[in-house]
Amino acid sequence: MPPKAKFSKTEIIEAATEIVRKDGMEALTSRALGMQLGSSARPIFTVFQNMDEVSQAVVDFARKLYKEYVEKGLTQEHPFKGVGMQYILFSVNEPKLFQLLFMTEQRQVPKLSGILPLIEESYEEILLSIQGEYGIDRLLAEKLYYHLWIYTHGIATLCATKMCCFTGPEIGSMVTEVFTGILKKLKE
Repeated sequence: MPPKAKFSKTEIIEAATEIVRKDGMEALTSRALGMQLGSSARPIFTVFQNMDEVSQAVVDFARKLYKEYVEKGLTQEHPFKGVGMQYILFSVNEPKLFQLLFMTEQRQVPKLSGILPLIEESYEEILLSIQGEYGIDRLLAEKLYYHLWIYTHGIATLCATKMCCFTGPEIGSMVTEVFTGILKKLKE
């Protein structure tokens, strides 16, 4: 009979996530996790096969949390702007989780046209919100989305790395100005 688990899967994931939130993914080791749990590392491995599984569970948790931000953005008066603002807010509130999801070196470098579908689970829903609100076809919606993602990613990266901070109104104004200019240019 396998040994009884001292900690639940949820408790281990929560402890691992706290380590990553504080010090980044590179700080997540079995020893650090055991210390966070107030135990040795041994009980972790009655629930998980190895630390790769624990790391993947943290990534999955971060994705789920980020998706909640996106869903909130999609309920705003202007869903596309709402998503961009939530993307930046996620970087401010969860800088290490943002870095984990959106600033980790990729094994293969995707083309720009492939990055958003790869990293954004709600890609299609966001595209449809752009097409619906601004009355543009899919191609123009994709161009607009890519341009604004690059811009909001820049702001989010500055926030996540504590290089710069902005107020909510400053971010809203900057995003609106860039959005308006790009949309005007695309509609010419």
